[in-house]
Amino acid sequence: MTAPLRGLRVIELARILAGPWIGQTLADLGAEVIKVEAPEGDDTRRWGPPFVTRDAPDHDGDGGRETVAAYFHAANRGKTSVTCDFADPGQRDRLLALIDTADVLIENFRVGALARFGLDYETLARRNPRLVYASVTGFGQTGPRAHQPGYDFLIQGMSGIMDLTGDPGGEPQKVGVAWIDIMTGLYGVIGIQAALAERDRSGRGQQVDLSLLDTGIGVLANQAMNHLVGGATPTRLGNAHPNIVPYQVFAVADGHVIIACGNDRQFVALCAVLGMASLGTDPAYADNAGRVAHRNTLCARLGDGLRGWAKAALIEALDRAGIPGGPINSVAEALADPQVAARAMMIAPGGIPGLRTPIAFSRSRLDLDDGAPDLGAPI
Repeated sequence: MTAPLRGLRVIELARILAGPWIGQTLADLGAEVIKVEAPEGDDTRRWGPPFVTRDAPDHDGDGGRETVAAYFHAANRGKTSVTCDFADPGQRDRLLALIDTADVLIENFRVGALARFGLDYETLARRNPRLVYASVTGFGQTGPRAHQPGYDFLIQGMSGIMDLTGDPGGEPQKVGVAWIDIMTGLYGVIGIQAALAERDRSGRGQQVDLSLLDTGIGVLANQAMNHLVGGATPTRLGNAHPNIVPYQVFAVADGHVIIACGNDRQFVALCAVLGMASLGTDPAYADNAGRVAHRNTLCARLGDGLRGWAKAALIEALDRAGIPGGPINSVAEALADPQVAARAMMIAPGGIPGLRTPIAFSRSRLDLDDGAPDLGAPI
């Protein structure tokens, strides 16, 4: 078996997370990804602790040892690295010659910043008309904010997701990973693959314009539709769902569990498990709209019925009854889950632990043999 994108050459002029996430995903899918770094390397090589120290080529007299942050390893698996000083004409010419051989280029510089080096889309498209050129910026290539820098945290605030996240009585909360960076990276992979498919028909590449803010707005999903259709502004509900009840965290005797009833059958079954069958047949709660309308009263009654249960016993009972429910794991507990092991999510390319791209194929395979690269020699 081979990986699906074997034979595709990608040049990555990207740093931090969103752009490198595109490159790593393409590398896992089989593409050859050449990461072009500044002479000092991607900033995330220094974003630690924790750090990984390992043997490396002695490019700069460091004795052949390299210490790199775990953060860098999270987004750069499967690539090779070269360094390039764009201001050096010789190095720049060698980079241009490399780009002439590429199918895809990924960059996340501020709008217009690469034009002075002849690395902008218009210039490169004249040299390599088949090039698919993916640009990742905070706000996109157009619009009044196009030239402003954008970072995941800022965009989480601007996009509305922080106003939907956290306790209603507390401050807005960001998601615990750089969620918009990663989502933009995934949309970048989708856009690149779509442009490659179109290239098969037209013979021409194109620019893929990716904006963190576009992504943050685009994935508001049902919450945006609740506002667009209903008119009200969604607000923080803690761990409750705006459109489904019961669908939240409940306290039990030894901690907390999640219960997520997505339909009427599951709600009736939950009430039976809790010994509250009459609650399941109460006309006020007969359908989801009624349960949403009476959210506070219903969840208080369910909370009373749940308080005496132990987590493990309740989760087992919910599973037997076909009711979605589960624990709230720590990261360590999640990674130790037998299902995670069964799905082979944990990998260790080059002896460095990591997580694979969560895609499995019936015929193809992922390329997961190589870890993140040592900082390369000048191009």
